[in-house]
Amino acid sequence: MTDTPAAARIRPVAAAVKGAPTSDGAGVRMTRLLGTPEARMFDPFLMLDHFDSADAGDYMAGFPDHPHRGFETVTYMLEGRMRHKDSTGREGVIGPGGVQWMRAGKGVVHSEMPEQAEGRMRGFQLWVNLPAALKLSPPDYQEFDADKIPREARAGGVEVRVVAGRTSQGLAGPVADGAVDALYLDVSAPAGARFEEPVAAGRNVMVVVYDGAVRIGERQVEAVGAVFLGEGETVEVTAERDARFLVIAGRPIGEPVAWGGPFVMNTREEVMAAFDDYRAGRF
Repeated sequence: MTDTPAAARIRPVAAAVKGAPTSDGAGVRMTRLLGTPEARMFDPFLMLDHFDSADAGDYMAGFPDHPHRGFETVTYMLEGRMRHKDSTGREGVIGPGGVQWMRAGKGVVHSEMPEQAEGRMRGFQLWVNLPAALKLSPPDYQEFDADKIPREARAGGVEVRVVAGRTSQGLAGPVADGAVDALYLDVSAPAGARFEEPVAAGRNVMVVVYDGAVRIGERQVEAVGAVFLGEGETVEVTAERDARFLVIAGRPIGEPVAWGGPFVMNTREEVMAAFDDYRAGRF
């Protein structure tokens, strides 16, 4: 890439990962793309898991009751149905194409269990950090079915589902997340098509390929894989085969991170206080 003003605007690939097989909850099998020794975090993002299996034995045990404090979880379903319940009394089902953006805040105990005994279960869960001023805020939810997530048609047969944030063409997703100025796009692109989207300096950006293959700069990225982009002003992705990928961006928080299992705070003392509050039933 030549060092011209135009080229400098395209965000380069700073790092790439294929992810690591893991299990969580009561034994759900998945691929962890962020939150591994290879890619510990990408401020403000803490963890990203991709689950995909048609074998009910890989997912039926689900995620029984477990606590969180100090961050947000984003569950985006591609296929299958997941029922959630929590200590605030909220209950619902996230279906194909739906999203739940949950702010754990000061503390919540919840469960996520498959609402099916067969068929494919596929989707993502992202953990988004919160700044210190919001870590003890009240728990909150934004939950939307697939028909509430708008679609934007682009040149070359590219389609963009806008979950959070606003595109350069002015289409806004239903999720409002002022904590980190989040952008969450699900892009479909036929082979040979190019997707281009301005994402201003000051936000970190990652691209997660989950179908097909794409090229970003000089790097080919195949499913399932993630790249973390460097500084610039524009995200540019070319589909080498029919592809689907996420574009996720957020403003870095730049604060100390103390992470203890299901709690993410700024200091170790705050993490220990979260364990004490949970054991004492104060969630």
